[in-house]
Amino acid sequence: MIQIPSDLHPDLVPLAFLLGDWAGAGVTDFPGAEKANFGQEVSFTHDGRDFLEFHSHSWVLDSDGNKVRPLESEAGFWRIDKDRKVEVVMVRDDGVVEVWYGELADKKPQIDLATDAIARTAASGPYSGGKRLYGYVKGDLMWVGEKQTPEVPLRPYMSAQLKKVVSPEDVAEMARNLPDMPDDGIAFFK
Repeated sequence: MIQIPSDLHPDLVPLAFLLGDWAGAGVTDFPGAEKANFGQEVSFTHDGRDFLEFHSHSWVLDSDGNKVRPLESEAGFWRIDKDRKVEVVMVRDDGVVEVWYGELADKKPQIDLATDAIARTAASGPYSGGKRLYGYVKGDLMWVGEKQTPEVPLRPYMSAQLKKVVSPEDVAEMARNLPDMPDDGIAFFK
C-alpha cells in the first residue's frame, strides 16, 4: 500500500510510491565486468522540501546469498514537475556524476529515465550514458538499468527486485490499525 506522509511536499505526491527503505537482490552482467548476483538496499526519504533523497548500496553475493564485497553505491536527489517530468542528480562511488531526465508514466507508478549529462573523474571507468526504468509492481520496487560505453552500445547491465523493509514501529502501527477481531481470532477467517 502506498502511503502519503502528511509532511510530504505537495509536488512529490506522484513519487510517494518510492518512499521508504527497500532491500532485495538482482543480477549484473556487462562486457568486461564480472557477471554476478547482488544484494541491494535502497532508501528514498524526504525532509519536506521539493525533492526526494536517494541512497543505494549493493554488494556481490556468493552462491549461498552471502555478502562477498561491495559492488556499487549511489546517492542523489529526485524531483518532479507539474507535467510529470522527473529529474535526478546522482553521484556514484566510481567517480561518475549524472543528470537524468525522464517521465512518470500516465496512470501507473513507473519512471523512465535517461542520462542527459555525465561527468567522470580520471579514476572512473569508461561510461557514456544510460537508461533506467523503475516500477512499483505488486508492492515491490523493480528496476532495470542500461548503460553504454564508447566500446559497448546501450544494453541492460543491472536489474533488481526490492521489497519494502518494515520496521518494528511499522508493525506496531499496522497492529493498532487492525480491525477488531473476535476473542478466539478464528471467526475472523470464517
